[in-house]
Amino acid sequence: MKGPKNKKSDTMAEEREIIKIEKEVDPVYEAAKILRQYPKDTVILENVKGCDIPIVSGICNTREKIADSLGCQVDEITFKIIDGMNNPTPVKNFVEIRDEYQSKRVDLAKIPILTHYKRDGGAYITAGVVFARDPETGVQNASIHRMLVLDKNRLAIRIVPRNLYTYVQKARDMGKDLDIAIAISMEPSILLACTTSIPIDVDEMEVANRFKNGELTLVNTKNGLKVPEADIILEGKILVDETAEEGPFVDLTDTYDLIRQEPVIKLSKMYFKKDEALHYHAILPAGFEHKLLQGLPQEPRIYNAVKNTVPTVQNVVLTEGGCCWLHAAVSIKKQTQGDGKNVIMSALAAHPSLKHVVVVDEDVDIFDPQDIEYAIATRVKGDDDIVIVPKARGSSLDPVASEVDGTTTKVGVDATKSILEPEKFERVSFSE
Repeated sequence: MKGPKNKKSDTMAEEREIIKIEKEVDPVYEAAKILRQYPKDTVILENVKGCDIPIVSGICNTREKIADSLGCQVDEITFKIIDGMNNPTPVKNFVEIRDEYQSKRVDLAKIPILTHYKRDGGAYITAGVVFARDPETGVQNASIHRMLVLDKNRLAIRIVPRNLYTYVQKARDMGKDLDIAIAISMEPSILLACTTSIPIDVDEMEVANRFKNGELTLVNTKNGLKVPEADIILEGKILVDETAEEGPFVDLTDTYDLIRQEPVIKLSKMYFKKDEALHYHAILPAGFEHKLLQGLPQEPRIYNAVKNTVPTVQNVVLTEGGCCWLHAAVSIKKQTQGDGKNVIMSALAAHPSLKHVVVVDEDVDIFDPQDIEYAIATRVKGDDDIVIVPKARGSSLDPVASEVDGTTTKVGVDATKSILEPEKFERVSFSE
């Protein structure tokens, strides 16, 4: 079998290259296989078998792409997210869905939804942002969820106990289904806003509007929700009296998640944007796009917690090797000899899924795995600088966590210089 024919284009605003695959690609397994060959590229599958809509993937699979969308540098992303969370900006620009979109009869087979791996429960929407309103307060929420295709107009949605879960519980208590809209194919900054950890009475679109400097435009859907200008918008309801098996699905750690009974979505309307550049956005499970969108919003939580303990914290990163979820590196300007260990305890408490954390000095680049390893190699004395916390509550995504009680062992590494003998740790290539 010949390899995929591809060509490169520099038409992105950021002048980043796009890989375009022109040959016909099957959305069952083959498309995902091709996407795995380009883990940090933006890829467009132009000719999808059985569907007229091209697939785009990898629009936010590097920190550089996300930083471009936010209008900042890579090492400023955490602070940009914090600014958006602290200064949500009400949206003033709205358009009607009938003016911007073509209405289509609901048929999910018209969308090139991928089946990624052979043991998957089926085809999964992976970049769909679900919009819903609190049935009591009317506050709108936006969040990304994986959704398994059941048939042409029904999906099973994985919901964890956060805002949307609370809305569904309230709707169930009130005895009525929950109106939702699903938006697919949006720019990275808006996707990132949908993953931020903000209070339940704050709308993620106000965070997105802050990222967009107050220029975000929302679409008024027929069922009263307000969603960004996505390429594809679906309307429907989460049924409060129906569930279906959801899974298996490859999660963040590149391992299979469990099969569960999850709520069912019944779709009533489907809209495509009136635009020749219409694309369906597919996030590859366990790929860098998946990891960054889920992990980046946790970095501000760790940063703020550490800042309360050591005000001279410089930055935080959840590393790609740790799935942007289980491993963190924290940079501080060390002032007292015990700062490193205090930071370890604060970081582990701030992000309960965190398993291993390394604390380094400000001369170490936490975005460079080699530099972090250098700090461990030259500044760590195992019996003094490694903190081990057994039987701690860990992440459900950790394959070695106890199946009985969910606990794991957490490790903190203080890879900071001793302030008693700073001359021993001078990096000569830096000073000269």
